Amino acid sequence: MLLAAGPAALAQPAPAPAPKFSSGPSSGPITLRDLRGASARPVIDPASAALVIIDAQQEYVRGPLALEGMPQALAEIRRLRAWAAAHHVPVIHVQQVSPPGSAVFAAGSPGDEILPEAAPAPGEPVVTKLYPNAFNKTDLQPLLQRLGRRQLILTGFMAHMCLDSTSRAAFDLDYQVFVVASATAERAIPGPDGSVLSAADLRRATLTALNDRFAWVLPSAAALEAGE
Repeated sequence: MLLAAGPAALAQPAPAPAPKFSSGPSSGPITLRDLRGASARPVIDPASAALVIIDAQQEYVRGPLALEGMPQALAEIRRLRAWAAAHHVPVIHVQQVSPPGSAVFAAGSPGDEILPEAAPAPGEPVVTKLYPNAFNKTDLQPLLQRLGRRQLILTGFMAHMCLDSTSRAAFDLDYQVFVVASATAERAIPGPDGSVLSAADLRRATLTALNDRFAWVLPSAAALEAGE
């Protein structure tokens, strides 16, 4: 005999709540950060910040690796260093040093030298590296730990190479990462299909990818000077 089911018997279990994400814009692309509801940029605290200048070296103003926009980028780095000095933010220099005889950045070669426009001031540490990621087999992480710094303001060269690699590594190490777009530069590179990607397009693509999740990309030093 079939028994009629009452209202309680017919009731279905409530569905599990859906994950809560930011709704974002009603249409069009959205960043992963926005989807996670984390679109608000943290305030940069000088007591927790460090300015890291990556590979401001002669190799990028001469020869096959000469970058577009270097004078403008170096001028922005000077502004950032002035801001850092005014706010007692430590400045850390990263220098690519390749083995003697390497095609670029060979130890002791003119191309390996730090540019005079970005030369370390007395007492500013220089971290040497062999790989694009400035944390890989270097003293950068221990140095930041000793300084007690968890917010990194990254600048330098090339945007798609060492700046990008270091930004992603810093994110993986739970740093809050900020990249100053105007203090970066690029070169055109050939694509796998034989086409050429312009320096401007490569730089824009790199910064856009970083801003999707790994770093907050600031347009210029003015954002820091204004206390944004």
